[in-house]
Amino acid sequence: MKAGAGSEAAAGQAVCAGTTGLRVQGLSHAFGRDDVLAGIDFELCAGETVALVGPSGCGKTTLLHLCAGLLALQQGAIANAFAGAACMFQQPRLLPWKTALDNIALGLKAVGMARGERHQRARELALRIGLARADLDKFPHQLSGGMQSRVALARALVLEPALLLLDEPFSALDVGLKEELYRLLLAHQAERGMGVLMITHDLMEAVRLSDAILVMAPTPGRIVRRFALGSPAVERDDAWVYRHTADLLQDAVVRASFGLPPVVAPAEDRAAADACTPGRGAAGLRRVVPAPGGTAAGALPRRGCGA
Repeated sequence: MKAGAGSEAAAGQAVCAGTTGLRVQGLSHAFGRDDVLAGIDFELCAGETVALVGPSGCGKTTLLHLCAGLLALQQGAIANAFAGAACMFQQPRLLPWKTALDNIALGLKAVGMARGERHQRARELALRIGLARADLDKFPHQLSGGMQSRVALARALVLEPALLLLDEPFSALDVGLKEELYRLLLAHQAERGMGVLMITHDLMEAVRLSDAILVMAPTPGRIVRRFALGSPAVERDDAWVYRHTADLLQDAVVRASFGLPPVVAPAEDRAAADACTPGRGAAGLRRVVPAPGGTAAGALPRRGCGA
């Protein structure tokens, strides 16, 4: 579905244009007697980024692990038509006895690529994302936290995944390094048409990077709000990001999911916020209301307004 097109029903039934995508339907999960996730539905297509945001404990990481195949499915369905996937976690998780170059090439070694070829590919990508040649011979304890994050990102991207799964990998970085890694990620995605599923509790990061934002609430984890962002991520400046992050924080359901107090505002301001920033066109933040009983419930319109 194109920007600005469609009704609520269309928003609920949109499907990927091609055969490549990730579709989650009716997903629920429990650990023992504790329900962690309930009734999760969404879709991610090639070239798009979907951000799952919510407070700690709402099941974001469990959902990501289910999509990655790291946990056994209990209830619901996950259809993953992406050719290959890679993960980047909150901690770099580098092997301390291997050099930065060997850590980057680890996945290539696992698939049987010859040493010379995998080192060449790892070195080329490492240099592209800002690592110096001298850094590649260092061990993880000799690298700064930012350099370790670059190594972890390179380790994921060198596999050329069709789907990249991100578990808050930028949360511990300073704002300058975050922005640099954002640009590297977006450039790689634009070049390869990679789908990205990211989890974060940082609303500004979600607005900066994603095409769609799914807001989760806890006990059990469930999706309580869906937003589509009209402007391509590579075209968003700081002012756009700040403005639409503020829009998100005016939404009563978003505030409640994070345990924030209600906004005290005049009735006309509340009405404007509930209309999801009217007047900003398809380039703005738009709330999506899925159609009840849609075959792809939770799918989001492509860069448009579904509300």
